[in-house]
Amino acid sequence: MLKKPLKLAFAASTILALAACSASPGEAGATAAKPSFDLTANTPAPTGELDKLTWSLYAEPYSLDYAYAFDYADNQVLANVCESLLRLNEDMSVSPGLATKFENPTPTTWVYTIREGVKFHDGTTMTADDVAYSMNRHLDPAVGSFWYAAYSNVKDIKKTGDHQVTVTTKTPDALFNETMSGAAGVIESAATLKKSGGDYGNSTGGVNCTGPFEFKGWQSGEKINLARFDGYWDKKLSAKAKELEFVIQTDPVARTNALKSGEVDGGWLLPTNAIGELNASGAGKVFFGLNSSVSSLVVSNSEGPLGNPEVRKALLMAIDRNGLTQAAEAGYATRTNSLTTESVWGSADAATRDAAFKDLVDYPYDVEAAAKIVQEQGVAGQEITITTAPMGNGFAVVAQATAAAAESIGLKATINTVTPSAYTSLFSDPAARKGTDLFYTNWYLSTANPLEMFSILRTGDFSNYGSWANPEFDKATNTGLQGTDPAKSMAKAVEAQKIANKELPWLPLYESPTNIWMNNKITGASPSVNYLYYPWAAQIGAK
Repeated sequence: MLKKPLKLAFAASTILALAACSASPGEAGATAAKPSFDLTANTPAPTGELDKLTWSLYAEPYSLDYAYAFDYADNQVLANVCESLLRLNEDMSVSPGLATKFENPTPTTWVYTIREGVKFHDGTTMTADDVAYSMNRHLDPAVGSFWYAAYSNVKDIKKTGDHQVTVTTKTPDALFNETMSGAAGVIESAATLKKSGGDYGNSTGGVNCTGPFEFKGWQSGEKINLARFDGYWDKKLSAKAKELEFVIQTDPVARTNALKSGEVDGGWLLPTNAIGELNASGAGKVFFGLNSSVSSLVVSNSEGPLGNPEVRKALLMAIDRNGLTQAAEAGYATRTNSLTTESVWGSADAATRDAAFKDLVDYPYDVEAAAKIVQEQGVAGQEITITTAPMGNGFAVVAQATAAAAESIGLKATINTVTPSAYTSLFSDPAARKGTDLFYTNWYLSTANPLEMFSILRTGDFSNYGSWANPEFDKATNTGLQGTDPAKSMAKAVEAQKIANKELPWLPLYESPTNIWMNNKITGASPSVNYLYYPWAAQIGAK
């Protein structure tokens, strides 16, 4: 772990570096033209099979246990091995998965009809008992599921028929059913869970699910191997590749070179500063698709100067977010004042969607005004610590720009660089966040519902990392979540959006599209954020 105190000279040099990054050649101070790109729903279907598909992972998964699969690396692997009750499609809609039907006969019950004849990878047949057992793990304090928030309103989960499971909630829950299309809805063999115990989901225990690929091995720090499961129930999604190998490549330069050389066939979450280089190589193509994420700075210390909303406002105003989109994401991003993207408001009518983003408070780049706020709030000279990790150009640039912004308005700033695995712990372990005031996240939503974002910022929620509390926000969010009328629920989501925009529990920076690289040998993927929960690799085959 490396701690680096920042001096004012460094702050000034970083601001100049950002300006240079966002300027066109020969046009000092001008903003570079954003690169043009189109969103792609689906790439051409493959014409043949592959003996082996090799895929690049920017980081090693924390776990393949669905209860702890809470990040990009974990879920993009798990999505091909384990399946959920429902499926999240490329347009963020939900359809049947391991449940053939879902019903809401009363405001507080969800009834799932379980698909018959589905085999686990060990050859045993999935039953309603497996479904109830898998879901009940999220309620077990001994498990400590990272997805507990999705189940926090659940009263009980019971098998209510040979092929039926009923979930009873304490109050109506507008979000619960949608979350069953993600890791929170994954179904595993009850026998495997009991047998594996604490080794379940790690490199020793592996997993035994129902997806188109089965787990074969995990060499820690190096690779994860999967093989096509020939007993897969959905013949339309049978894997085109006989083997799938995930190669863990944490160094972005080495990763880019491996993609260009053909050492690996593809990868998600590319270093955006390498997109031009990759496309120019002629070895493949970068595709862009629907995303549900916003890149933000998580305020994780309510006791420090950033516990004051006025100071949060000042810091956001001191960050040149237009320049940041160029420096951190090579222009493949758009500045935002919202913690949600418009893509997750798809279930709302046009008027409600417009209301959600209309008249949001803007935080223009104004260092002088921001410095004045810091003086008025009496926090000049106080220190903040920004924790980051070597996980790509964006992480480094955001940390440096934020530190420079803080120094430019009279705060002191320290960058605390930790390992990728230690950084992942910030999202799950309060002890890991001790001493950290800010950390960067590209936070995605697992559903097309903005209430998912607002639910994690309620008082006391697991992912409310800075212990922010606002009674009006909690009331609006809870009313929206408990509503049985979708239109009224979305109206409450608009209220929550406006409060978060004014209070800034997290500092929204920018949003960017999903990206994926496929070399010239392969095709078939859908470049959508649904790859985190949908068996995307099964679609990829030979051109």
